[in-house]
Amino acid sequence: MTDVSTTQMIVGLVIGIALLIFLVLKTRIHVFVSLLIAGIFTGVVGGMSPTDTIETISAGFGSTLASIGIIIGLGIMMGKIMEISGAAEKLAYTMIKFIGRKKEEWAIAISGYIVAIPIFVDSAFVILQPLVKALSRQTGKSVVTLGVALAIGLAATHHAVPPTPGPLGVAGIFGADIGMMVIIGLVVSFPVIIVGILYAKWLGKKIYQLPEEDGDGYYRPTAKEAFKEFEQAATVREENLPSFFKSFLPILIPLVLIFGNTGMNALQDGGVISLSDTVMSYITFLGNPIIAVGLGLIYALVFLTKNLTKDETLNELEEGVKSAGIILLVTGAGGALGEVLRVGGTGQVIAEQVATWSVPAILIPFLIATFVRLVQGSGTVAMITAASIAAPIVSNMGLDPVLAAQAAAFGAMVFSYFNDSLFWVVNRMLGITKIKEQIMVWSVPTTLGWLTAGITLVIIDLLFY
Repeated sequence: MTDVSTTQMIVGLVIGIALLIFLVLKTRIHVFVSLLIAGIFTGVVGGMSPTDTIETISAGFGSTLASIGIIIGLGIMMGKIMEISGAAEKLAYTMIKFIGRKKEEWAIAISGYIVAIPIFVDSAFVILQPLVKALSRQTGKSVVTLGVALAIGLAATHHAVPPTPGPLGVAGIFGADIGMMVIIGLVVSFPVIIVGILYAKWLGKKIYQLPEEDGDGYYRPTAKEAFKEFEQAATVREENLPSFFKSFLPILIPLVLIFGNTGMNALQDGGVISLSDTVMSYITFLGNPIIAVGLGLIYALVFLTKNLTKDETLNELEEGVKSAGIILLVTGAGGALGEVLRVGGTGQVIAEQVATWSVPAILIPFLIATFVRLVQGSGTVAMITAASIAAPIVSNMGLDPVLAAQAAAFGAMVFSYFNDSLFWVVNRMLGITKIKEQIMVWSVPTTLGWLTAGITLVIIDLLFY
């Protein structure tokens, strides 16, 4: 490969990324179209013929959605049912009452950790925010402590654990095993939550405010209330919610089936167990993410919608499908850009250059996602863009696809600020209006989570891969 062609490829990538950022930030062109335009310029300027570029974009779009498109749609529909049925709220109430008094921030964070697996993070925070206010009012703990703990719990698994669309899309682009993606995501998310809770407890002392008894206002007193009052109020509210078992099964069913498939195949391959091909075929079938998430959705539809009419249920599902459409398009376009880099040879060229640096390969998708997130704000777009750019690079460097996918996912967690919708959802619903305090409430903890995840992933890579 000549120096001229190498230079041309890199110039094509630089122009493509610069154009993508410009279109997203400065024009009204949607990110889906912007990704396609960036892919075209990257391919043509990088030396591919226009015809080959278009064919590669089509192939990349199709192959990416072929692996994860159905799962995204099923997962979003399942999350919608859990949202409207009260199942998500029930999980949170149960966690809070189980973990108990004086540990409310841990309980609410773990609730978020579970609930955000199937439900969009913005929606989940809106659903659970009344619990934050009630806990704050009854325990005397700052609403900031509890709100930040909930939000960081939600954000952690939102960034890392399928069937949440972002990490699922990234897994598709890297070709990562979904079962291992879930396992590593759950593991790496936990230290992120621990750091987030410790920060939330510290911040609550700096910004101490409780919700008013009536209305949406907040005040900053020093009085304490009894946790028992919250338990009594929760008991009354829970009378209208499904049971904990019913609420948890839509999440548990796909997780058990996917884990079972991954684990049993690993044991079979390692010679630990010996099952017939027929039995293994059924395990593999049931543990396929499409089947597993689909069964979770069917369970939710049968057992969690009894208080809804058929029309109400279908209307809510259609609302969920509308949101799935944009995510599918963006994910597919990201895969198309990645395919251009792979087929055009740009990924291999950059991999050869990066291999000469003293940088762990896992930091490549992590830092690319960090840069894109800081520039344009959307975590999902940052994940998909980073995966598209990094996948052809790290595939030539021996990095495990699951770790690469998690690196791209968590790299997009950094410094959530004004151009991120969750920044405004968290701050507005917690009554934080001063810019300095808004940054402390959400920009800082997301950055701490980003740093914690990055360190954890590097350690996992060094020790186990």
